[in-house]
Amino acid sequence: MIVATAGHIDHGKSTLVKALSGVDTDRLPEEKTRGISIDLGFAYLSLPDTPVIGFVDVPGHERFVRNMLAGVCGIDYVMLVVAADDGVMPQTIEHLNIIKLLGIQAGVAVLTKTDRVVAERVNDVRAQVRALLQSVNLATFEIVACSTVAQLGVNDLRERLAQAARAAQRTDFEGRSFRFAIDRAFSIVGSGTVVTGTVFTHGVQVGERLTLTPGGQSVRVRSIHQNSVSVTKAQAGERCALNLVGVSAQDCGRGDWVVATHLHAPTTRIDISLNVLNSETHALKHWTEVHMHLGTAEVVARVAIEHGGSIAPGAAGYAQLVLSQPIACLSGDRLIIRDQTAQRTLGGGTVLDPFAPTRVRNKILRHSELAALSHGNPRLALNALLACHTQTGVHLDHFSRSFNVTENVLAHMLADEEALVIAKAPTYALLKSSIERLGLAMSTRLQQHHQAQPQALGLSLKDLRQQCAAGMKASVFVALVRSVAAAQQIVVTGTIAALTTHQSSAHAADQLLWQKIQPTLAAIGPKGLTAAELAQAAGLKTLVVNDMLHRKVKQGELYRVSSERFYLRANFIHFATLARQLVLASPTQTFIAAQFRDQAGVNRTLAIEILEVLDRLGVTQRVGDTRKLLKPLETVFGLESGAPKSISAID
Repeated sequence: MIVATAGHIDHGKSTLVKALSGVDTDRLPEEKTRGISIDLGFAYLSLPDTPVIGFVDVPGHERFVRNMLAGVCGIDYVMLVVAADDGVMPQTIEHLNIIKLLGIQAGVAVLTKTDRVVAERVNDVRAQVRALLQSVNLATFEIVACSTVAQLGVNDLRERLAQAARAAQRTDFEGRSFRFAIDRAFSIVGSGTVVTGTVFTHGVQVGERLTLTPGGQSVRVRSIHQNSVSVTKAQAGERCALNLVGVSAQDCGRGDWVVATHLHAPTTRIDISLNVLNSETHALKHWTEVHMHLGTAEVVARVAIEHGGSIAPGAAGYAQLVLSQPIACLSGDRLIIRDQTAQRTLGGGTVLDPFAPTRVRNKILRHSELAALSHGNPRLALNALLACHTQTGVHLDHFSRSFNVTENVLAHMLADEEALVIAKAPTYALLKSSIERLGLAMSTRLQQHHQAQPQALGLSLKDLRQQCAAGMKASVFVALVRSVAAAQQIVVTGTIAALTTHQSSAHAADQLLWQKIQPTLAAIGPKGLTAAELAQAAGLKTLVVNDMLHRKVKQGELYRVSSERFYLRANFIHFATLARQLVLASPTQTFIAAQFRDQAGVNRTLAIEILEVLDRLGVTQRVGDTRKLLKPLETVFGLESGAPKSISAID
């Protein structure tokens, strides 16, 4: 169990920890000279048949509250220390507000220096502390009177801590990966970089490869120490020191995390639920600059409130923090905000979406999402998200990373919710009932379209999506159509969907024209042909051929470049494959137009026109003079196991 002290300067926090554990947590020369804690101090208490109790002794001086905030992240229990001679003081109140805002519910209030005052004064201060605890809904804290000088109450307090440690049960959700918040980093001769901190989730073993975030350095755990003893592993809820290989002490420190590699995802925008302290005299306004404390990090941020509004003292609301630099955080992390001068605590809250969007189109849906994300338990959050995303699906990659849920556990959660994965890269899921409803809606809409326009080949996938699932991503809708096609008797040709029973009565002549010109297009390969060239080869009128070719483009069977040259779909699958080969062969994972020109065997102008089509399709993305892959070929062209399908991009 990890215990943090809290309270005003010179109220005896460090002395109390020393009396309980035998360890002097004031380690810095300046701390010894001035008699106050400036930075975090650490101590351990080992008792029979009791889990090890780790103490984080935090400074009480208002100038060092930021250090105090770094110390209380990830703790299980708090000792609120109040000197009987002084009573409740400003930092007592601020520290207690911070404890409340961080959601810490377990603790004890300790009245120190009782040897200096009469019993009546002790009773008066006890009443002050009781009223203060009740004002922040922490009336469950017991109050213990102590004197470290006279050794009164110390044994009683030690036994209360032992009972709490034996009774403590971590409520961490199963299936989470390793996270470790760093509060100190230093170098030891012969060992190298050592970081100390708290294990937030899962555990770590010697030899594991992890990532330092937000920096992104890959590290290996050489050794682990707890309470100055070498161990082979550490678990969630424990303090430890990690000896890391792969990073210098100068390149890591307070505010950084050591995490499982897949959790490395720095962010500069987070959506939060925010509570403003009722002691504030003014509402917190939109775009106020604040100091945000999360984990052991302190970052300057702006508070964005919807419609440029504000949050009144004592009130709560949704807000977005726009950060001045990247940090690492996940859903459920607690945070504190202080004013622009970092002298006053304004409020605190919980991270809802660590990867918040810059703009929101559907504000009603977004509010439903944030309400769903407010559930601390990932199972409850997923249930609520599936319920509000019946038209769009839940982005599982985003969800699993935000809530730190492993793939296996997520699969069980989906099964319990009766939901299915309908698309990958990115991965989306829908409730089975939503899939059935959308499938029926698509079948019904196609039937209506066929009755209204029997001469048409069918309805474009783009129109079908807008009419049945307008908010769904195009690539996800394509995957959904695939999943329901057999059950709903839907067939897709290019970008046109139709019922299998539909027989189009339109453009019967197109099939005859297509039979004449398709072999010519197939034979010419990567150079393509214009409508005039195809008409001449087939002995047909250019206008007739041109009209038919453009209809084929709309149906997804042909592609047209800007010089009015036409290509079979198979040609563009070939071009996309060449682009992928160039990317895979490049150390930078990019290529230039000249490389593609040589690989495709066309001139520069045509190569650029072809690449522009690949850009529009989403296969590639231009970055300056180079291009990189953007979407998998399988997603864009509807390929499976290397075989062309009939579904292509619909955006």
